[in-house]
Amino acid sequence: MLYIIGLGLGDERDITLRGLEAVKKCSKVFIEAYTSLLSFGLSSHGLSTLENLYGKSITLADREMVEEKADDILSDARHSDVGFLVVGDPFGEMELSVKWSYKFTNQRATTHSDLVVRAKKLGVDVKVIHNASVMNAIGICGLQLYRYGETVSIPFFTETWRPDSFYEKIQRNRMLGLHTLCLLDIRVKEPSLESLCRGKKQYEPPRYMTINTAIEQLLEVEQMRGESAFCEDTDCVGFARLGSEDQMIVAGSMRQLLEVDFGAPLHCLVIAGKTHPVEEEMLDFYKLKGESAESEHKQTA
Repeated sequence: MLYIIGLGLGDERDITLRGLEAVKKCSKVFIEAYTSLLSFGLSSHGLSTLENLYGKSITLADREMVEEKADDILSDARHSDVGFLVVGDPFGEMELSVKWSYKFTNQRATTHSDLVVRAKKLGVDVKVIHNASVMNAIGICGLQLYRYGETVSIPFFTETWRPDSFYEKIQRNRMLGLHTLCLLDIRVKEPSLESLCRGKKQYEPPRYMTINTAIEQLLEVEQMRGESAFCEDTDCVGFARLGSEDQMIVAGSMRQLLEVDFGAPLHCLVIAGKTHPVEEEMLDFYKLKGESAESEHKQTA
């Protein structure tokens, strides 16, 4: 049996009881470690924290293992219970983490779907245990979940690669009065272009896109396209470390959010569409009301 187990958004304690029961009976446990991160994922002792709580040795599964050596994981699952731990929900959108290359996107949900398909083709039973995802956690800001349109991913721009395919999707959402969740790029264990050209992989330092960088890139694309899909005065909501004890939620215009220090990753951004009075009432709790308001919007609830 292959168990694909969501860990939630906060820390090791967010695993569900069903998930914990599954972990404890697995002979091998892997944790995906190349996309989204729990709060413990930024510390050197994170894995041991997980192992102590779950009572199991856990193998770090980096991007290459998950995408290139999945058959090794599945071969064990044919004869015993194997757990594959995923931050957030196994098929959730934030945990979908943006994985861009220079020619195509390779999103995490695709990787997990591929893992399930491969397992079933090998005759391996699969059980998915869900958990919290950014797709429902963003509801804390007051914007109603059924009023969201298509989710978009914002990749890091380079000197030679500045994709803007997200622009039309945001534009379409806003024409319909819908909100847009923007997932921000995470680049972990990414080989440099130079090393690939040499045929020997060397990895770039980890990079996590901030809300500030995302807005700068969005405004750059708007200036280039000039179709008024959004502007500096467009209302947005910035989320940092959503689901953690020190999560931060700030609502304001793009211009205002550019000046906010959201702190450590992970970040995501919502571009608001047409808002209902009920949404506005809740959203007011997170709006910037002055230069010192930033500290007032660090949410711990």
